[in-house]
This record gives sequence, C-alpha cells and structure tokens, in this order.
Amino acid sequence: MPLNSENTAKPLNAQADWTIDQSWAGYSSAEHRVWTTLCERQTHLLQGRACDQFLRGLEALDLRRAGIPDFARVNEELIRRTGWTIVAVPGLVPDAVFFDHLANRRFPAGQFIRSPDQMDYLQEPDIFHDVFGHVPMLTDPVFADYMQAYGQGGLKAIGHGQLHNLARLYWYTVEFGLLQTPQGLRIYGAGILSSRAESVFATEDPSPNRLGFDLQRVMRTPYRIDNFQEAYFIVPSLQTLQDVTLRDFAAVYKRLEGQPDIPIDTLLPGDQVVTLGSQTYGHRQSVQTDRQ
Repeated sequence: MPLNSENTAKPLNAQADWTIDQSWAGYSSAEHRVWTTLCERQTHLLQGRACDQFLRGLEALDLRRAGIPDFARVNEELIRRTGWTIVAVPGLVPDAVFFDHLANRRFPAGQFIRSPDQMDYLQEPDIFHDVFGHVPMLTDPVFADYMQAYGQGGLKAIGHGQLHNLARLYWYTVEFGLLQTPQGLRIYGAGILSSRAESVFATEDPSPNRLGFDLQRVMRTPYRIDNFQEAYFIVPSLQTLQDVTLRDFAAVYKRLEGQPDIPIDTLLPGDQVVTLGSQTYGHRQSVQTDRQ
C-alpha cells in the first residue's frame, strides 16, 4: 500500500522497477504447507462472509491448489480476464514505484511467506496477504479498473503532497472495505480477507462503527495498523469505487486543506450509520496501551 518508506534501499537483486524473480522452485515443502493450511482455513471461513466477486476470483485463479501459487501460472488467467499481472517485489516499495505498477495493471506482491509461528498475524504483508487477499478481486473488471485508476491518482497525488489522504482511501477500501449486498455485508478488503480473526470481527463483532462510504470522510479518518479497525466503511457497490476515482482529486484535496483529522471512533452528524459500535474493543486496547 502507499506511504512506504522512500529511504528504503533497493536490493541488489531487484530490477529498476523493484521487481524480482519469484523463484517459485526455491520454496520449501514447509513453506508450501503454510500456504495450504492458511488457504484451506481461510477459504472455509469466508463462505458467507466474502463477496461473490472474491469467491469467483479465488476459484477462477485456482489459488486453492496445494502449495504456493506460481505467478506465471496465475498470470495467464489474470491477463485473460482483466489484463492484470502479479509481479514479485522484495517487500515494501517506494510510493512512486507502487503507484506506477498499479497504473500499469501490475500488482506488486511480496515473495516470502510467513513462518508457522506467525500464522495468525504478520505486520509486513507476505505472499498470502498479497496474493490470496488481493489478487482474486483483480479478476473483477470493475474493481480492476478501480485499482488502475487509484494508481494513476497516486502518481498525481505525489505532486499535491496529499499522500496521507490517498493512503486512507486505499486502507478503508482495498484493505479493509465492506460491501453491501442483498445478502448482507460482505468483505472485499484484502486486510480482512487474509485475516482469520478480522474476518469475523469486521462482519459480526458489535464493537466497531460501520459507516456508509463518503470520500472526504474517509480521507480525513486515520487508521490503525496494529490492531482491529474501530471503523469500517461500506460501499453500496464496487461501481461506487470506480466512480470515486473518476473525480478531480485536486479539487478534493483543496477542500481538505486545513480540515482536521476525525478521530477513528468519532461519529459526525452527517454520517450514515449502518452499525453503531460499542467501541468496547478499541477502548480496551487504549487502556492496555496506557498501562504499558
């Protein structure tokens, strides 16, 4: 996601665009087992929780095949459907590199996979988060167009000095977005889709606020990277996301100048409240932090 460190040195084995070989043949049997365990567990959990677009993409790309997927194999089907490809990168990449990949329908994915003792939480995104969580959604034409438009917007945002606002849009949609469907709330954000605990928390726990999506509201709302979210934003359709990125963001950034951030657990008079959260979880975490 954006707002990665610009001071990170490019590894010697990386190309100018920070891509590296996936080196699929180099994965160990233990690493393949980690993928298989995570994939089987999460696929079962997401039935009735993930959106149809994700589940269809998961099936189309055959990501449930035993072992870590070979990007070359997956890309054949992904290109056929929406023109996207996965490219391997050594980890977090600079903002300009990240946005350029998205703008050209290339999704940068980490090559490494977590160790068995990190099955339930990993701070830096690995191949399971990046490929299982993100890539199935790229088979949907509307979402695929949104991601490309986001990358194009990111390249423009660098010149406006508004990357923190744009990063919030990515966080609350691509990473932690919820979709309203006739069957109820469904997950489309990769940060939830790849997390066993947050898949349940985001859709069922009474603690977080769940609010209707509003672009400027989202861009003014900070987020937590170290715990469950205290607020989720719900879009009525994926088309809403595509429509959002067709706006003139320069005008949006102008309206945001001088406006303060909105505390994560705060409700505003104009908010469309889908679920009024108790904030029990967030308050408990704050108390624990204060005691440390």
